[in-house]
Amino acid sequence: MGIVNVTPDSFSDGGRFLRADAAVAHALALAGEGADIVDVGGESTRPGAEPVTVEEELRRVLPVIEGIAEASASLPTRPQISIDTSKAQVAAAALAAGASLVNDVSAFRADPEMAAVVAGAEADCCLMHMLGEPRTMQDDPRYGDVVNEVREFLQERLAFALDAGVQRERIMLDPGIGFGKSERHNLELLRRLDELVALGRPVVIGTSRKGFLGRIVDREAPRAEPAAPAERLAGTIATNVLALERGARVFRVHEVAPLREALAVATATLAGRWTESRGARTRTTQTS
Repeated sequence: MGIVNVTPDSFSDGGRFLRADAAVAHALALAGEGADIVDVGGESTRPGAEPVTVEEELRRVLPVIEGIAEASASLPTRPQISIDTSKAQVAAAALAAGASLVNDVSAFRADPEMAAVVAGAEADCCLMHMLGEPRTMQDDPRYGDVVNEVREFLQERLAFALDAGVQRERIMLDPGIGFGKSERHNLELLRRLDELVALGRPVVIGTSRKGFLGRIVDREAPRAEPAAPAERLAGTIATNVLALERGARVFRVHEVAPLREALAVATATLAGRWTESRGARTRTTQTS
């Protein structure tokens, strides 16, 4: 899953793809590198981010989704378009414009209409765990057992989505690395990821360029300046390969090509499990 941030304030590439033509070109480049999904977001969810209005979010994302849908129509393999939003109105408009997956960091909690929109469109969705909201989620997050609490949350949201009419095979689950978690919490989730995989739905991992990776690297190899987001590729690769070994099947990243190469090598070692899963995923997408 390649990341397309259409925002001025995302933590690692805010503003680079704010123009629709730049965002479309970036999405197509990610698809050319092997992204099966391009995830378009018009509202930053970085720690401390301020919300934007429905109108502003629509203004940012709709031309991009329409542009990707039109430009990718002639590609041999079209990427699935995902809308990264917690607003039902934005999701509905994005689905009408060419998206077919809703990536909701609130897991259908922020907008009471979201589940109905996804179910009615027979769209795919990703339900993510987040403690609090982006503005406050990193203010001293605490858990008794982070893995147990995240698993119970995802199990409850999965049941909620099913009750709302979303088909089980269309639901993915995301533990929300970095969303209301300390470095210790993130690492514990990665270590025990198999306990979330046991819920029976594809697990999405989003560690790309996140701050805890930089902090780990900076401790091991102190430098004059802390590692910037774009300098966290090695840590991103390491966490995604570990997540693959523990059962993750969808990897949300900024740099697609090096991640695909790393996952291909890891997959060959792990008897082709990711390849098999990707084949099943592709068949599901094509029937939607």
